[in-house]
Amino acid sequence: MILFRKFRVLILMVFLVACTMHIMIDLLPKLENRAADSVDGVGCQCAHHPGAETQGWGKKRARLPAEAGWPNKHTLRILQDFSNEPSSNITSQSLEKITAAAGAAAAGDRAESFGRMKSAMAAAGKADEHKPLMGDTSGGRTVHHAHSVSRLSVLFEHSLYKVDLPPLTDDDTLFNVNTDIRYNPKATGNQGWHIEEGNEEEEEEFSPTGEVTAESYPNWLRFHIGINRYELYSRHNPALDSLLKDLAAQRVTSVAMKSGGTQLKLIMTFQNYGQALFKPMKQTREQETPPDFFYFSDYERHNSEIAAFHLDRILDFRRVPPVAGRLVNMTREIRDVTRDKKLWRTFFISPANNVCFYGECSYYCSTEHALCGKPDQIEGSVAAFLPDLNLAKRKTWRNPWRRSYHKRKKAEWESDPDYCDEVKQTPPYDRGTRLLDVMDMTIFDFLMGNMDRHHYETFEKFGNDTFIIHLDNGRGFGKHSHDELSILVPLSQCCRVRKSTYLRVQLLAKEEYRLSSLMEESLLRDRLSPVLIQHHLQAMDRRLRLVLQVLGACIEKEGLVNVLEEDLVADTPTHRKPGQR
Repeated sequence: MILFRKFRVLILMVFLVACTMHIMIDLLPKLENRAADSVDGVGCQCAHHPGAETQGWGKKRARLPAEAGWPNKHTLRILQDFSNEPSSNITSQSLEKITAAAGAAAAGDRAESFGRMKSAMAAAGKADEHKPLMGDTSGGRTVHHAHSVSRLSVLFEHSLYKVDLPPLTDDDTLFNVNTDIRYNPKATGNQGWHIEEGNEEEEEEFSPTGEVTAESYPNWLRFHIGINRYELYSRHNPALDSLLKDLAAQRVTSVAMKSGGTQLKLIMTFQNYGQALFKPMKQTREQETPPDFFYFSDYERHNSEIAAFHLDRILDFRRVPPVAGRLVNMTREIRDVTRDKKLWRTFFISPANNVCFYGECSYYCSTEHALCGKPDQIEGSVAAFLPDLNLAKRKTWRNPWRRSYHKRKKAEWESDPDYCDEVKQTPPYDRGTRLLDVMDMTIFDFLMGNMDRHHYETFEKFGNDTFIIHLDNGRGFGKHSHDELSILVPLSQCCRVRKSTYLRVQLLAKEEYRLSSLMEESLLRDRLSPVLIQHHLQAMDRRLRLVLQVLGACIEKEGLVNVLEEDLVADTPTHRKPGQR
């Protein structure tokens, strides 16, 4: 009996000790923060050790408004990303929006103390800061001086890049803007928006007074309202360059993992309420895809996303959402502002004293595939979001020339040389411009070496008479020493292409408009330049000649009239009559 009583007392004491320790663990970070605040208030000018931040990051978490705890559900509107599961011709489903980005500004301000040393180094020499991450990958690239003639400017002045669109009606624009309604970010339902003292100019930018015009909107919103039936953005949209700068520099207020997909991607929300998809750097620019790797098992490349946007614009397709390179501080811009508990828990310090994280995804999310900074700086691509699916639904289509995604099986088109005849009789490829859009996408993918085009999307509002959105281009530019000719099979089987596309491809093969030089000049504007090494730039010139060879063989076999689809004359139909080849 006495032993039983002693046992109960022992259990009670253990319970009390555990409760005390639990309380102390909860209170310790707050006490440390108060102590730090009080020291800062005295005006301490203590020097910070470069590694002090990363060594002790786990002891304190950025305080968020009211310390409300982690949300039960943390999802955001996302760009569609498909894995190996087929999802043919179904309406895209919208996910829930993020619950709150409130208070992230305060968290970001507190986190600034962690990066003071690195900020000072960056101010001393920004170029030197990039060298450890990228190295000298230019391979002797041409330096464009200020007085030299811009090849891009000359290209965009060419008549092929000045073809007018048909007059736009309300049915041809994704959104009909009512300028009588004033844009106010406070009305978006996020009560955490606030303007800090001294930032009155910022408030003026986002809450315009006086006459309200579309130019008063944030750049991401101007991009959204400019989408129409024929293009994602116009050739000379003034908001585009500003949006690219926002993607590279806007303050991040919230971060969450993107659900689905085989590899880790993050949803970033910016100070002006814009959102973007962040793909972190996984491979250096010189690393080629090993020859034994299947196309569906390779890493996604952040520089491929950036280069794809520039290539798409040079080809004048304008079907890739704007993408910019960004050097991200993993501490201040991811860990300290995320409310995603699952993401936050995956941060750790490597033996080399670098900040790392790995998140959650289908395949490459583990400590063995962790993403590490130097010490907490990491490159990545930042792609602007398309409008929310609740506002602008998109339809998902299975690519007719989709690969089998199987190690041994082949797709039907790989064994049937007359496969295109069957496709031409199947909606929506039996009319309109959809088949021509697939041919454009085929040329685009071949120039990049992208074999991973299993699905594509269109805006539902425009029905079948609209362009294909070129999303998810991370598996391009993996092999510069190999040209995957199977990507061109749709073009060689169908022998159909727009006349404008054919003439632009011919133009870009000329010395004065050489594609590699145009890409090099365009990519120099990105903050992560050089985005591509010379080998990949030269490979595009080589592949462009192969495209012209395939089209030349088609013209010789079918005749020029039957291969080229006239689209440069305003009064000429953009599709052939039923039964005409």
